[in-house]
Amino acid sequence: MADRLTGVEVFVTAMRLGGLSAAARKLQMSPAMAAKHLNALEARLGTALVNRTTRRLSFTGAGAAYFERAERLIADFHEAEAEATAQGAVVGGRLRVSVPASFAVLHLGPLVAAFNRRHPGITMELGLSDRQVDLIAEGWDCAIRIGRLVDSSLVARKLADVHFILCAAPDYLARHGTPRCVADLAEHDCLDFTLSSSSPRIWRFGKDGSVRQPINGTLHADNGDVLVEAAAAGLGLVYGPRFIAARALQEGRLVEVALDHAPSPLGAIYAITHPSRRPAARTRAWIEYLAETLPPLAADW
Repeated sequence: MADRLTGVEVFVTAMRLGGLSAAARKLQMSPAMAAKHLNALEARLGTALVNRTTRRLSFTGAGAAYFERAERLIADFHEAEAEATAQGAVVGGRLRVSVPASFAVLHLGPLVAAFNRRHPGITMELGLSDRQVDLIAEGWDCAIRIGRLVDSSLVARKLADVHFILCAAPDYLARHGTPRCVADLAEHDCLDFTLSSSSPRIWRFGKDGSVRQPINGTLHADNGDVLVEAAAAGLGLVYGPRFIAARALQEGRLVEVALDHAPSPLGAIYAITHPSRRPAARTRAWIEYLAETLPPLAADW
């Protein structure tokens, strides 16, 4: 088993440094021994992982696909060793996190910067997407999800509550009037967030979302920032997470509109991990950091 892991480490180190000689020096072995370990790894896998030239190694197709998983394996191994020897205070490695796009753009930059100062050994890769990613198949360590959780097979850590809000620009309300009840929305331009092309559009109100109102509008988009900016420019009403509209509300470009039924609860912000894999120390550090820092920020959303 030790030789098998050494072969993987030789492969990862050689590809990082650009050659077997550099990897051999890094791992304190002879170039011949490094080549032996790499050859044994390829023989065991039954495929070539690298193209060998006199100057530099390059990936084969199989090697490029294998490298990402192999790199994670080696990072996890060294991290486990560090934890076992009571050196786990220095957390490192690459951390891949999938995050809803608007939330990441509006709020995650400063949080990531502060997290990096706390754990400078961690390199973060953020994937901005509103779709629900497959953590294992796509190689994500953690996903941030907002709303009500559907997949109960995943491990979820609640980070903060979030709320829906209905708002519009003062200019729009001056020109079109302010709706007073949910039914009034039928007469207004309602800017709708969507990840599909389904019709008709429905906005839900009330504690359980049972108050349903069909809406029409001149703009539908799968990005909340676009809708908020369009609403702030006077195009219509926007109904979505308060954290997306918070800045425009603070600046007075949008104002909240209260109806006869309150907005439906949106749910919460969750950190998601997969139950089949114990999160690495870097993932646990990230989740603990968010659980510490998000609630005070979310109180203003």
